[in-house]
Amino acid sequence: MTDTWQTLVLGGGCFWCTESVYVQVRGVRDVESGYCNGDLPHPNYEMVCTGASGYCEVVKLMYDPAQVSTRELLEIFFVIHDPTTLNRQGHDSGTQYRSGIYFTNPEQEQIAREVMAELEASGIYSSPVVTELLPLADYAPAEDYHQDFFARNPNQGYCMAVAAPKVAKFRKTFARLQKD
Repeated sequence: MTDTWQTLVLGGGCFWCTESVYVQVRGVRDVESGYCNGDLPHPNYEMVCTGASGYCEVVKLMYDPAQVSTRELLEIFFVIHDPTTLNRQGHDSGTQYRSGIYFTNPEQEQIAREVMAELEASGIYSSPVVTELLPLADYAPAEDYHQDFFARNPNQGYCMAVAAPKVAKFRKTFARLQKD
């Protein structure tokens, strides 16, 4: 690892779906499913699923900004999920599925603010963007069985119905950013 690697954490609904896209992005070295910005120590899936822990299901991206910019990662993020639905993505509902950008440096925060303002000004969405923008806090990796879930279970019903279409949308919209 070099000093150029950065970490950005994104919550776009179920972490299986978000992870399934970002593992394919050029310049992304590691994608880890996890939980962040909650209220209780040592979160686990059962605790987070109650919606009462304050945690969000997220993916932690380790990436090289010389290969893929923070802006490009956020452009992907806003295409693969609905940032206008509060605490919901598709059939998944609860605070743990909220849309969130959890930055690790001031530059990421500034870029996120710019991208979100551009989205609002564009009128692309008929509802306001409700994505929360906060510094990363209280991150914990998800249990091992959640890591690389889509890659290990591509024929599982949820993966076929929800994750696979997000992957297809990424491949179609961002072919230039796919890993070789």
